[in-house]
Amino acid sequence: MKKPTLGQRFKYWFDGIMARGTGALLGVLALATAAVIAVTAVVVYFLNVPRGAERPEFVMVIWDNLIRTLGTDDVADGSEWPFRIAMIFIAFVGVFVVANLIGIVSGAFDAKVAELRKGRSTVLATGHTVILGWNSKMATIVSSLVEANASSKGAVIVILAERDKVEMEDEIRSRIPKRGRTTIICRSGSPLDQDDLLIVNPFRAKAVIVLADETGDDPDSRSIKTALALTRHPQRDGGTLHIVGQIHRPENLEVARIAGGSEATWILASEKVGQITAQTSRQPGLSAVYQDLLDFGGVEIYFTTQPSLVGQTFYDAQLSFAASSLIGVLRGGAVLLNPDGAETIAQTDQLIVVAEDDSTIVVGAKALPDAKATAKGKRAVNKPAKTLILGSNQSLPHILHELDGYAGKGSTVAVVSEFKVGDLGRYRNLAVTVAKGSSTARAAIEALKPASFDHVIVASYRDNLGVQEADTKTLVTLLHLRDIMSRDNIRINVVSEMLDERNRKLAEVCQIDDFIVSDHLVSLMMTQVSENPEISAVFSELFGSEGAEIYLKPAEWYVALGGDVDFATVIAGARGRNETAFGYMIAAEDGMPARVVLNPPKADLRAFTDSDRVIVLAED
Repeated sequence: MKKPTLGQRFKYWFDGIMARGTGALLGVLALATAAVIAVTAVVVYFLNVPRGAERPEFVMVIWDNLIRTLGTDDVADGSEWPFRIAMIFIAFVGVFVVANLIGIVSGAFDAKVAELRKGRSTVLATGHTVILGWNSKMATIVSSLVEANASSKGAVIVILAERDKVEMEDEIRSRIPKRGRTTIICRSGSPLDQDDLLIVNPFRAKAVIVLADETGDDPDSRSIKTALALTRHPQRDGGTLHIVGQIHRPENLEVARIAGGSEATWILASEKVGQITAQTSRQPGLSAVYQDLLDFGGVEIYFTTQPSLVGQTFYDAQLSFAASSLIGVLRGGAVLLNPDGAETIAQTDQLIVVAEDDSTIVVGAKALPDAKATAKGKRAVNKPAKTLILGSNQSLPHILHELDGYAGKGSTVAVVSEFKVGDLGRYRNLAVTVAKGSSTARAAIEALKPASFDHVIVASYRDNLGVQEADTKTLVTLLHLRDIMSRDNIRINVVSEMLDERNRKLAEVCQIDDFIVSDHLVSLMMTQVSENPEISAVFSELFGSEGAEIYLKPAEWYVALGGDVDFATVIAGARGRNETAFGYMIAAEDGMPARVVLNPPKADLRAFTDSDRVIVLAED
């Protein structure tokens, strides 16, 4: 091997210096400048001594040369040409030194700015909300958190994802222009990397939301690995984590619970969407109730302790909240919705109320209902029903399970799907048939005779198609159904599942009863649980077919129609049926759509009609 030349050695040495960064470059420049100044100082010291004059001090010569290196003034002073030439030379060196100095400083500044823009600096916030990952639910979750923290000062949301920091900030800025008092911080990194996790300070956060991967074949694997990276992190200081995540496939739920332990709450999206879809198919308008309860724009579910109500009955406590609606109690970690009216409030009970804000949860004088205006309507008869489901996805078994819990003996469900449907199992009250066929072709839909069914559910093909393509198929099906209803002058109770909230506006032209925007509702659930972990048990109770659920029942079952009655009287009418009233739905009239009113003040008066509904918690 040939011996390296002096030039090659210098180049290798210089590359090593360059690799050491800005400090090394400044050091080399300083040494080179010092060498030039020293050489020229020697030249000036011996050549610029006028005859008969004393030789200047060498230190002063070096000082003068240093000043001239940083500027070009007085370079031609002196009587000797060698001195002038030396000054010209040092002036050129000065220009070179200053230019390089500016370049190095500017480069270092640009590099630092670029490093900051990459989002790798450690977040110092505490009590913040951390979001790990990035998917289509991001905008809904962040905007809901912003709304939830509207009255909080200094709220912080930190996002860690494998995306460019600037791109994340730009998208958030465009999707969420109004952020109020909330600060949103983006950082680039992998939620699976335990070193990257430290950047967002997760062990000082009030909640960590884990977003699922929507691109891979196994969307749950990253969520489970992220939970493991958090709970098994070697630098944990013993604090308790509050992790909220989504699981797509039921078979992965158990391993997710093992990975997250007691510190993680997992939402099985297919189960929750299936439960809501099934319930809404039986009760038009129910989706609006869920939307209002889940978002932070209207009423919300709160937990409160009220010592003044200890020892009173649940019914008396209901009438003691003027601007809030008591719906249950949290006792010993167990949620009791719609308890018996004679149930006594214990000292350790937390009351579950529906209110606009926690500041409105105030106990006052007990309202006095008008006993003469209450009514006792007939019980609903659980008749056999025929349901048509167009489309399929992972929620289908959950829809059928939920329908089976409500259906009367002899009920039937016909499933028509363009894709293969797996084994749906057997049910106690339902006879299920599955057929492969088009759910978007007009002739195929008409051949099914949709008017012969009591309920029609249009399920999204979200497991087989992309979001927009799946929503397009849903829209086509809805347009055909709407046209059939208009042509034949019939009314069909139709519920459909949309994936993108923006497509819901397009679907409104179909004038269908209800739209379940599945991704949107799941995002709202995750946000609610991140703000209050205890609310997860309330959701499990509300959305399941067991226990108390939300129903919209005829107003005539509770109060006399035609005359003004206050809502306290509605509560009394519901309590007579062992139910808990917390709102009502005004029927569509005079071209105005139906409207849901949750948590009306107890003193509000209304003359109910036979088309209005009372919103209650009930066993059936």
